Formats: sequence, C-alpha cells, structure tokens
Amino acid sequence: MDTRIQFRMDEDTKCLAQQCQALSHDALLTKQVTQAFEKVDSGKAIFVEHNVAKTRMAERKATIRNRSLA
Repeated sequence: MDTRIQFRMDEDTKCLAQQCQALSHDALLTKQVTQAFEKVDSGKAIFVEHNVAKTRMAERKATIRNRSLA
C-alpha cells in the first residue's frame, strides 16, 4: 500500500519550488546535450538508422513491461 503525504504551502513558495524544479530539469538537459555533442566531436558516437532504433526501443519497452508482470 502506498503512503501519501500532503501539505499546503503558500503560492509564493509553490512558485519558487516550481521554478527550482524547472531549472534543475533544464540543467540536466543541458548537461546531456553537451555530453552528446562531446561524444560526436570525439568520434565515439554511433549512429543508428531510425527503423533499427525504433525496433530496439520496442524491445526495451517490452522487457520493462515484462518485468513488472513478473
């Protein structure tokens, strides 16, 4: 059974928390994009055709779904 905790906060605090979360997300995304370009620039990137990537993704999703059923 999941436990759920709720609490109230004023609108200013809520707004600040949302801005902080957005900044964290933006920083993570920026870091991942930078790492991807560094990988391309260093020649370590491996490019996969769209249909191959789509098939691999479907296989990964199926594996994840099957784990949750076990």
